[in-house]
Amino acid sequence: MRVTYLTRYNPRMPLLSRRQLLAAAPFAVAATRLKALPLADFPLGVTTDEIDEDVLTAVKFLRRFDLRYAEVRSIWGKYNTQQPLDKVKEARAIFDEYQIKTSILGTPFFKVALPKDNAALDAQWKLLDEAMARAQVLGTDKMRVFAFTYKDGEQPDAAVYPRIYELVREAATRAKAKAIRLACENVGQSYVWSGAQAAELLKNVKNDNFGLTWDPNNAAQTGEHSYPEGFGKLDVARIFHVHLRDWKHRPDGVVEWAPVGGGEMDNLGQIRALRKAGYRGTYTLETHYRDPKGKAYATENSLTGLLKVIAQV
Repeated sequence: MRVTYLTRYNPRMPLLSRRQLLAAAPFAVAATRLKALPLADFPLGVTTDEIDEDVLTAVKFLRRFDLRYAEVRSIWGKYNTQQPLDKVKEARAIFDEYQIKTSILGTPFFKVALPKDNAALDAQWKLLDEAMARAQVLGTDKMRVFAFTYKDGEQPDAAVYPRIYELVREAATRAKAKAIRLACENVGQSYVWSGAQAAELLKNVKNDNFGLTWDPNNAAQTGEHSYPEGFGKLDVARIFHVHLRDWKHRPDGVVEWAPVGGGEMDNLGQIRALRKAGYRGTYTLETHYRDPKGKAYATENSLTGLLKVIAQV
């Protein structure tokens, strides 16, 4: 049955060359060695398109490391909200076959400039409806969303925050009607980028189905000491999801992404603090850094480092 399934979903998948097998060997050994980690008590996944746009390829990667969760963003070359529902159902069938759960649906909702007219806002409400339909197909009640963006080189306008909070509250109300939780990610060039800004968002949006996708790495781009200072401002009970990776400063002071263990992020301290505070939600390795050998190699490199961190938790 398994052979039939693989053939049906990925008939053109090439066999690995001897050179590719040799290159992958160190990570394969690491995966075997780390497979006994208590991942059942640590719901870790990976953003699938940071492995491969092909869902089956990404799923096989996850299972090789004994991971049972996936964050879904882009599949088969398109954002999930741009894929027809039939393609999303196809992805769900693959996940079910390999016993993978969707931890959170990545959406681009409100990752736009603050709408200036009804047409722009209506387009976002339509996007929210489409995203919720896909979340339901994939069996998750969590969606990653945002809190609007501004252009590179600009500064956030304090005067617009009341309107942002108003629209985010409306989004949460609409989502609750579909039993969906919204997890706003603090992200670059957003009105909610740092831990301090995320804390203010939570104070102003009290809907019980609204919380955070906490990304301490993004927060570090602002110059904030995201852990422990930025994290210390947050209500951990309002954190619905967490992104993990690593970052380091370039000589010019700019933050760039790094493999876990190769940068400045205290992932061990952050994870321990989350667990001490009672967080038992899902985590995603969102690699971001790139390697000339490809994004799957980069993700594997970073995942191996992260698993070593988790082993110490």
